[in-house]
Amino acid sequence: MLSKIIITIPPINHQMIIGVMGPEGSYSEKAAKLWVLKNDLRDAEFRYFADIEDAFLAAVKGTADISVIPVENSIEGSVGVTLDLLLENEAVIIGEIVVKIEHCLLSKGGPEKIRVILSHPQGLAQCRRFLKKHFPEAELRSTGSTSHAARLAGEFEEMAAIASPEAAERYGLKVLLSNVQDRKENYTRFLVIRGKEKILSEQAAETAKVDRESYFNPCIGAEYGLQSEPETGKEKANLPACKTSLIVYLEKDRPGALYELLGAFAKRGINLTKIESRPSKKELGDYYFFIDFEGHTSDALIKDALEDIKSKAGTKSKTNTLKVLGSYPAFKN
Repeated sequence: MLSKIIITIPPINHQMIIGVMGPEGSYSEKAAKLWVLKNDLRDAEFRYFADIEDAFLAAVKGTADISVIPVENSIEGSVGVTLDLLLENEAVIIGEIVVKIEHCLLSKGGPEKIRVILSHPQGLAQCRRFLKKHFPEAELRSTGSTSHAARLAGEFEEMAAIASPEAAERYGLKVLLSNVQDRKENYTRFLVIRGKEKILSEQAAETAKVDRESYFNPCIGAEYGLQSEPETGKEKANLPACKTSLIVYLEKDRPGALYELLGAFAKRGINLTKIESRPSKKELGDYYFFIDFEGHTSDALIKDALEDIKSKAGTKSKTNTLKVLGSYPAFKN
């Protein structure tokens, strides 16, 4: 029988610091504000960083409690630097937010004066056809974020930015054209991450950690075997659906390796929501696989699947071939 986890949440005594890509007016900031609203957090402080790497490492190093990082876009696909950072650093995913992207062409002057158009590389790529059709002679320049582009565009009338309506308001720019992305349905998925804490041996310390984490991640309770009680149908409906993310390395020259990996999920009826490869950067044709699937690592079925995958992943010369990034509430509008 399914059960409801009863968790006592202690008060959080310090102001939460959330790392995002800056400056103000970025889509990362918008995602962070949505996450704060969904979790009913008050007085959170946003700390702005120059790029994805700096914002990510702020959570890993503890200069921010959490960071909100873009990981994939419905037009341009995954954000490679985010995937690399997840592989190379000790971070835990505790949540996700999906934001509808509404790119606008912003400037101080009119469209006839535009000579340079600025934006984050993803922003420029998502508006490629628009730019080629309407501004074929304009110089395209990449910036650390869309909001950074908007701030720079405020310096000269010959400059324009691809950024959000919020950025236009923040930096006193005119919205020359709205919704200039190449596809109307444009969404970016953001991950909420925190630094991975050291394993605590004392039970009291571990319980304190669970209480604090469960404030942000309702999926966490069962993982620590907390006391539970029977759950009613209504309560069951209100429990958040969980998602788990992991990274696995497969030996490239072993026939059927990927088939066996996928079979570990398929034969247990576990639904994959995403799978993609990322170069290991060691040799051509050598890959890590990033996988998202429905369920929590505390579920018996998931535990069994992970044990099965461990026996199939990697090589004798490669260690740490399976890395679980975290179980967290799946985004729901």
